[in-house]
Amino acid sequence: MSVPPTEDRSRISDLFDELEDLDDHVEDDEARKQLREVKDLATDMQDDSRTFGRVIYGFDANDLAEATLGGLLFGIPMAVEGGTLEAGEFLAGHPLLLVANVAATVAIVYGVLYVARFQDVRVRDPILGFVPRRLAGVLGASVVTATALLTAWGFISWSDPRLAAATVSVALLPMAIGAALGDILPGS
Repeated sequence: MSVPPTEDRSRISDLFDELEDLDDHVEDDEARKQLREVKDLATDMQDDSRTFGRVIYGFDANDLAEATLGGLLFGIPMAVEGGTLEAGEFLAGHPLLLVANVAATVAIVYGVLYVARFQDVRVRDPILGFVPRRLAGVLGASVVTATALLTAWGFISWSDPRLAAATVSVALLPMAIGAALGDILPGS
C-alpha cells in the first residue's frame, strides 16, 4: 500500500519536527554532529521528483544561484522602470520611510520563506544563533544583485550615496521577493 503524497509530506514534516525537538535536548557535541548527519540523510532520502511539499533544510551555493536568478527575473523590470528612480528620490528625502521600506522588505521575505508555507522551510545553523541563513542569503543576494545591476546600467551614481542606497532599496523589494520564490519553489 503506497502512502498518499499529503500523508507522506506530513510524515516527513513530523520527522523533522521530532529531530528539531531532539536537537534542543542534545548537549554532547558528538551526538549533535550525529543528529545533524541524520537530518542530512533524511533530507537526502526525500523524493526528488516532487517540487512542493519537500522539507527545505540548509542554504548552499545552489540555493544562492536560484535566489540570484529569481531576483533578476523580478528585478530587471524594476531596473529599467523610471518609477524606481522617482521612488528612490522620494525615499532619500524621507529617512523614516526608507527604514520602513527596508524593514517591510525583510518582513515580506521572512513571510514568503517561513510563514506562507509554500514549502516546509527549516532553519539550520542560524547566524549568531538567531538569523536564518536562508533569509540572510536571499536578502544578501538581492542587495548585491540590485546594487550591481543599477550601478552597472548607470541608473544610480554613488556620488550621492543616500540617493543610491534609497534607489537600491526600492528595487530590492521585488528582487528579494523574486529571490525568495526562486530559491524555495524549485524545492531545493
